[in-house]
Amino acid sequence: MPKRTKPYLIRATFRPDVAIDVDVHPFDIPAVRELGNVDFHPNVTFFVGENGTGKSTVLEGLALALGFGSEGGTRNVRFQTADSVSPLHDVLRLARGVPKPKDGYFLRAESFFNLATYMDETGYLQGYGGRSLHRQSHGESFMAVLTNKLRGDGIYLLDEPEAALSPNRQLAALHAIHQLVEDASQFIIATHSPILLAYPHARIIQFDRSGVSEVAFEDTEHFAVTKDFLDHYPRRLQQLLADDDSDSRGT
Repeated sequence: MPKRTKPYLIRATFRPDVAIDVDVHPFDIPAVRELGNVDFHPNVTFFVGENGTGKSTVLEGLALALGFGSEGGTRNVRFQTADSVSPLHDVLRLARGVPKPKDGYFLRAESFFNLATYMDETGYLQGYGGRSLHRQSHGESFMAVLTNKLRGDGIYLLDEPEAALSPNRQLAALHAIHQLVEDASQFIIATHSPILLAYPHARIIQFDRSGVSEVAFEDTEHFAVTKDFLDHYPRRLQQLLADDDSDSRGT
């Protein structure tokens, strides 16, 4: 199938019949309150920002509102090992387009071990290449999802997929994402990886303490900090470690 020119997930807003208390988590996070200002790209939308700015919270809310389980997997996976889900999904109203995707997956790095255990217990490993995810390295199991489980014509939400991937594997993941985009898929990805963020024509949404805004790849802190460090790493290391060296000499 050709890639999508219009998004399936268009926008997420708060239900008008629900009162939002901005002093209660997660609605005390500025980016959460401004979620309605985000228009999703038909192919790839990235969420970027510092820890604590709401990226994973928003992605979780979208995933649950779309019918996925809180710890990831397909819509058919239903298990929960911890009661730590935010109430965001309960107040979201999703604007959706057509055609409806035939596939879907929520990949969540922090709970992937639990998902792998669940898949071993159920014995349903065919979609993961037929091998136990626990008998593969963390990176191999993540790639098994991208290259075997995701079939195309899907809506895919990935929370920090780079967590288990080497730089070379991140490049391979970028290629896998592109192949799926070319097959009518839509991605929403929360990431800190400048490699993944380089995907062309994607929409990058910056989360910060003031809310959300769209930024170019070269204007992200991830790109700027990584490039600056690689270009000037001897000097940056000297600056970063100078205080530690002086402290150790004084003890």
